[in-house]
Formats: sequence, structure tokens, C-alpha cells
Amino acid sequence: MSAALVVAVTASLIVLSAFFVAVEFSLMAVRRHRLEQAASGSRAARSALRSGSELTIVLAGAQLGITVCTLGLGAITKPAVHHALTPVMQRTGLPESTSNVVAFILALFVVTFLHLVIGEMAPKSWAIAHPELVATVFAIPMRAYLYVTRPMLTALNSSANRIVRALGVEPVDELSTTRDPAALAALVEHSARVGALEGPYAASLSHALMLRETTLGDLPSLDAPITSVPLGSSVADVQAATMRSGHLRVLVLDGDRVSGVVHVRDTLALTDIADVPATAVVRPALELDVTTPLPNAITAMRESGAQIVVVRRGYHLAGVVTIDDILPQLLPAP
Repeated sequence: MSAALVVAVTASLIVLSAFFVAVEFSLMAVRRHRLEQAASGSRAARSALRSGSELTIVLAGAQLGITVCTLGLGAITKPAVHHALTPVMQRTGLPESTSNVVAFILALFVVTFLHLVIGEMAPKSWAIAHPELVATVFAIPMRAYLYVTRPMLTALNSSANRIVRALGVEPVDELSTTRDPAALAALVEHSARVGALEGPYAASLSHALMLRETTLGDLPSLDAPITSVPLGSSVADVQAATMRSGHLRVLVLDGDRVSGVVHVRDTLALTDIADVPATAVVRPALELDVTTPLPNAITAMRESGAQIVVVRRGYHLAGVVTIDDILPQLLPAP
């Protein structure tokens, strides 16, 4: 093989290796929401999104491409460099056997250096620094490559997945783009420590993240007396209970069972209130256990339209919580 052809093949293999490395690292570092923003007006961005949705196949294709390029450099470039360096070493006065060994080591070093630095490290750094740009630029060529090699990649990926499952791990095809609350709390703490986030903002964010660990049973208002009337009471009894307690919502109790909630506003337009039963204006009560996390309770209140939660500890009535009791937990005093 002529020297010019060896150089051309070597350059092509290194460029191909750089291409696969760039695709691999860009898809690992890319922010999906940025691609989604660009997808409406860019075919390349849509292709990059598709690649991100089948990450294991894409990574298998990239690894296959890098492996083939490495083997090609070892089969073509290294012997050619070895062959070219051997007579040079001999002209330095080294014995033939020694020249052959030294030329082999130098050829291995040159090929490894070219492949490692130009074909892997440089594109890796570029892809990590500009993941969206790299993923978009190389998306369409990578999709074309996957179209040709997909049957082989699917078979290889299936074999790898069987091995992973045998180890007790379920493979995924898409990289997670979310952070759990613990990771976000650590990020907030680090940002405040290095001065990237002001103290009050950091405290508010940390408090909000800690809400996932707060339950209805942790609210101090749960110990407040319950304003209630027994089943069979009249609207007049409800208004009297409101006057005594100042609470606008009154529970209607049948023993330890809650029959519903009466909002005193619903009683104001009624006449002969002493003869109207409270059950005529009762509303369904939202009942939750004391172990319910505060975010789940807020979601349940929003979905049901309830402003008050009847909190139970097992089968026993533990107290009531209103939206006014929850708001201070969401918006703590500065």
C-alpha cells in the first residue's frame, strides 16, 4: 500500500473515530429540553432527540464504530509506520533485531497518540463543552449509520441487556434528565457555599425541598381543638359553634366518623335555621392519614377543591388541617 493511501486511510479512520466519540459524549451530556426547544424548526435537532430516546442502541453503534476504527489503525497504520521506521533505525547503527523492536514500539506510540489525542480526547472535550451543538451537527449522519447497522446493533444490545439483567439491573434506553430532591438540595447547598446563590434564596429553596419529608402529622396546627357538631344538629347549632370558635368550617360528627363539613357561608341565606338540619348544607370531607406527605396532601386538596383536611391516625380522628395551616410551610417567614 502506498504511503499516500496509508495516510488517507489513517486520517479517515481517526476522523471516523472522532465522529463516534463526539456523538457518544454529546448525547450523554446534552440537555434534552434545549433540543426540544430547537426541534420545531430543525430536522437535525429532531434526529438528535430520537437518538437520545434510544441511547443504548446509539452508544452500541458508537462503540462498534470506535472499535472498528481502532482495529483498522492497528491493522493498517501501525504496520505501515513500523515498516517505514525500521530502515531509519537501522541507519542509526542499531542491529536489525533491535531496530525492528524499536520501530515497533515507536509505531505503537505514534498510532496510539494519534488515535487517543485526535480521535478520542479532543472530540470528547468538544462534545462535553458544546453537547447540543455537537449532537445536532452529527445527528443526521449518525441516524444514517444506525439505519444500516441497526440489525447487528440490536442483536449486540440484546445480548448485553441479557447479561445486565442477569446481574439484577434493568437496562434503560433513555438517560434520565431529572434530579431527585436530595441531589437538588446538595446543589443548593453548594451554590450557597460558593456564593452563587444568596442566603435567603438558598434557605427558601432548601425549605421547599425539605417539604417532601414533612407529613400532615408534623403540622403544629393538628393539635388545635376541632370545631364540630354532632350528627342531627341544626344549622343554628353550626352557627353557634362558629360564633364560639371563630372557625368558618364545622365538622359534622357521627361518633368518630366524619359525616361532612359545613361552611357557615352556606347557612347565611337560610331561614328558620333552628329547624334546618346541618346535613342539608353539608359538604363531603377530604380525609387523609397523618403519614401523608405534605406535597401529596396539597395535590389532593387541589384536585378535590377542599380547603380543609380531616386528618386520621389509623381509625381515630387526629384533627383538621386547613390551607391556612399549610401556607406557612410553603412560604416561611424571612
